[in-house]
Amino acid sequence: MPIRLSERRPEVSPDRLLSECVPPPRFAGVRFDTYRPNPDEPSQSEALAVLRQRGLALAEPRRERSVWSRLRGAKALSASKPGFYLDGGFGVGKTHLLASLWHESAGPKMYCTFVELTNLVGALGMRPAVEALSAYRLICIDEFELDDPGDTVLISRLLGQLVEAGVELAATSNTLPDKLGEGRFQATDFLREIQGLAAHFDVRRIDGPDYRHRGLPVAPEPWADGRVEETAASIAGASCDHFVDLYRQLAELHPSKYGALLDGVTTVGITDIRELTDENVALRLVVLADRMYDRDIPLVAGGVPLDRMFTPEMLKGGYRKKYLRALSRLIALAHVGMPPAS
Repeated sequence: MPIRLSERRPEVSPDRLLSECVPPPRFAGVRFDTYRPNPDEPSQSEALAVLRQRGLALAEPRRERSVWSRLRGAKALSASKPGFYLDGGFGVGKTHLLASLWHESAGPKMYCTFVELTNLVGALGMRPAVEALSAYRLICIDEFELDDPGDTVLISRLLGQLVEAGVELAATSNTLPDKLGEGRFQATDFLREIQGLAAHFDVRRIDGPDYRHRGLPVAPEPWADGRVEETAASIAGASCDHFVDLYRQLAELHPSKYGALLDGVTTVGITDIRELTDENVALRLVVLADRMYDRDIPLVAGGVPLDRMFTPEMLKGGYRKKYLRALSRLIALAHVGMPPAS
């Protein structure tokens, strides 16, 4: 009998949230030496070289700061900016490079997505979060995005205090730091916070085509719902849910629990996928897609093709980059779970 994600009620403690702040299984084995720059995209080799250099510095044991340097704040540490920011499109290897930097660095260190970081602060509270995270030498933040004014103020305060404590930052995003929030809320009203965030980072642009779709440009043909159910029933640890049941369940859970929702799941089956019209539902499914991709969980799906799950209006709107990333990842997982007949 397949697992029903729609019937699970996971609970996640703050301690678990902290302990899971490491690169996901998909990136547990990556290193700088395993990154293969596209020879037609010199920015990839340049980013690799710069991050290798930063990794060498972070591999050295951490030096304790003097009382005077702590009083003077982060400016006493280095003339360079405390953060490094990789900006680029989907599937060009930004996360590979970020995880490689984490692996090369001496601890204490932390790795999380932007959503996981905001969830962690929400679970701990700002002051306990600052106290806990100030102990890290390096914090890597994947998929840095600002979706609302609350996130902007929260992250601005958090990173400002962490930089003051001497924490080094590394981040990836599909948006330049001074453009965060554009198209999603009135970013001009929060320009000071956004500029403050941007000031923490040296930015490196990395270009190239989405490697996940080289040779896989379109979504696989959806299966009949009966085939999805039968396949899920035949795989140990597989889940199978009706699309509506699944997204209703996601509405009942805090996004910090979506990873725990997938505990022990080897394949995700979804029947009767439909085109979405509610942006709240769509954004929750983006987070679930990220957690599935982190865990490298194959997908088997029925209903409309995956590339029709988000409306054309959504793919042109302020969250288009989120939706395109989710499609890129879901299609990659579907090609694993639904290989073409040989």
